[in-house]
Amino acid sequence: MNQRETFAMAELPKGIQKITTLPNKGLADLWDSIIIEKEMKQGLLSQALLSLTLRSRVPRSVIPLHGIVLLTGLPGTGKTSLARGLAHRLSQALEGANLRLLEIEPHSLASAAHGKTQQAVTDLFRQTISEAASSGPVIVLLDEVETLAADRAKMSLEANPVDVHRATDAVLVQLDLLAEQHPNLLFVATSNFPQAVDEAFLSRCDMVLEVPLPDRDACRLILLDCIRGLARVFPAIGRLEQARGMHECAAACVGLDGRAIRKMVANALALTPETALNPEGLTMTALLTAAKAAHTSRVKGSRG
Repeated sequence: MNQRETFAMAELPKGIQKITTLPNKGLADLWDSIIIEKEMKQGLLSQALLSLTLRSRVPRSVIPLHGIVLLTGLPGTGKTSLARGLAHRLSQALEGANLRLLEIEPHSLASAAHGKTQQAVTDLFRQTISEAASSGPVIVLLDEVETLAADRAKMSLEANPVDVHRATDAVLVQLDLLAEQHPNLLFVATSNFPQAVDEAFLSRCDMVLEVPLPDRDACRLILLDCIRGLARVFPAIGRLEQARGMHECAAACVGLDGRAIRKMVANALALTPETALNPEGLTMTALLTAAKAAHTSRVKGSRG
């Protein structure tokens, strides 16, 4: 961590969880770890690059870009990791741009006091984010965007505090102002529940990308990535790359998200005390057993 990043983290404003100077090797690993179609990643990167390069040259009256990308999908599909990795990839593509990644903690802005949530949101966008963008290009990660941009059409003032409505109003107003003032600013938002996001926010998104559950081929690639990663520490595990049963194991993982598949590999190591103490004893049979168990558990959980 460099001096600039340490100083930034020591004085984080309210609503900012983390500030990262780019490029960042750890974020590069995150980008590579999310196994989705190559065209999907390329489309996401291209849209983000377009936003950061076109908006400063073409009036919004011609191309009304807001500089907002929304990633949706089930929990565990890698939306947040993909967003963080995207920030790194942008810094590589825009070499010398001195990009920074600001990660927002939306829950820290909520308040039971009347008017406080709206004011906190306004201060975050109008002051903190605007000031950051004034000193160079910034990527803002807004996780769980439905927390700050809840669908007002599905709420009633009787059941929901008026501040929830006003916070959404404040977000929309500030996004419009920031889009006008800072073409070097890109928001990457995520949501597990896009149906809970306000329609006006969705209309401002330049791209909405659903990150899918992995298909069988993607499940196989995730499994191979886990095996190769483990083999760097426990070399004997590398033999499983060519082991029979890999396709069957991948098929058993269909329906799981990427995070669950990687946890399943850990569960396979924990099936016996022997492999827990010596992971090099991992077998394809253990992986298949754990995959089936994880799949069955996920199905039961969804019914519960």
